[in-house]
Amino acid sequence: MELFDVYPLYDITPVKGEGCYVFDENGKKYLDLYGGHAVISIGHSYPAYVNAIQNQVSRLGFYSNSIKNPLQKELAHKLEKVSGVKDYSLFLCSSGAEANENALKVASFETGKDRIIYFENAFHGRTSGVVAITDNENIKAPFNLGHKATKLAYNDTEALQSEIEKGDVAAVIFEVIQGVGGLDEATTEFYRSAAELCKENQVMLIVDEVQSGYGRTGDFFAFQKHGIRPDIITMAKGMGNGFPIGGILIDENIKPKYGMLGTTFGGNHLACAAGISVLDIIQKENLMENAVEVSEYVKTEAARIPEIKKIKGRGLMIGLEFEFEIAALRKELLFEHQIFTGASSNKKLLRILPPLNIKKEHFKIFFAALKQVLKEQNHKVLKLS
Repeated sequence: MELFDVYPLYDITPVKGEGCYVFDENGKKYLDLYGGHAVISIGHSYPAYVNAIQNQVSRLGFYSNSIKNPLQKELAHKLEKVSGVKDYSLFLCSSGAEANENALKVASFETGKDRIIYFENAFHGRTSGVVAITDNENIKAPFNLGHKATKLAYNDTEALQSEIEKGDVAAVIFEVIQGVGGLDEATTEFYRSAAELCKENQVMLIVDEVQSGYGRTGDFFAFQKHGIRPDIITMAKGMGNGFPIGGILIDENIKPKYGMLGTTFGGNHLACAAGISVLDIIQKENLMENAVEVSEYVKTEAARIPEIKKIKGRGLMIGLEFEFEIAALRKELLFEHQIFTGASSNKKLLRILPPLNIKKEHFKIFFAALKQVLKEQNHKVLKLS
């Protein structure tokens, strides 16, 4: 049986990970500056994390949500403590798309409305409701187009107010820092205005922290910098350091009822063990502080490279924007220098999403390689001209 071929694949087969590195089947070592789409938050094969999963699976790996699982409450209490986000309830699921789907469902239940406002360059997932509010028409099947969704320009408060005041909006959803869309971030004034408009019009404000959450920006959640309080917060990628886990934080004013939400695998024993371990390590190793410190170094070094025209993002959610498309640059970094980086819908943007315990020394390796690749590319251009 063949695999359903929907992914263009690099000819690399990682078989082992350690810290900020992965190793292929031939023992070749790669510096991981992408973390598998920002999933690897505490580094590959962190010993305490591995032990937590091994110890849990030796006792009980899974049972359904029809029984008590004290690990879920432990995870919820630890999440509140480490994030500083209080007076929310936690619903656990298995992915970012599932988290966003459940957030939309809660919003619709709570308001009795069915239209969702989203923004240009948004990416919220690939399941039916959230792909309808993702700004990529190429990944929407006809089935996905039946949802009531309105796309607006990011940072346009007047357009947002006009749509909200029509009275049929259940929720406004945004990534504070857009991921796939290219690391754009609106102004604090926009976020605060959006929050106020939602509150005044009984609209749920959903903040998608699937990629930007869990310390990646230096704050636990990216929205915290802007002083807003969302009704619902979604999260996933960094929660389990590679183990599938997602969740939503729901404001205490939104009351649950039996049957409102459900999941088979969400909040299972192994997922909770992984999630608790990640939070422990983020706190113990001061990884949010490390994200800020290393980010400042990266920005300083990047500013010295003339080919980099713009530095985007916060913490270890970094975008380096060049004056040219970066596909060839990424391939050179990967195959000639063994460094993983990422792309986005902005074809001139190099996306960097490393483990949060990365050090300046790792970025010294990256910048040395980047300068060499840029020098070689410039030499080729001069030779051709």
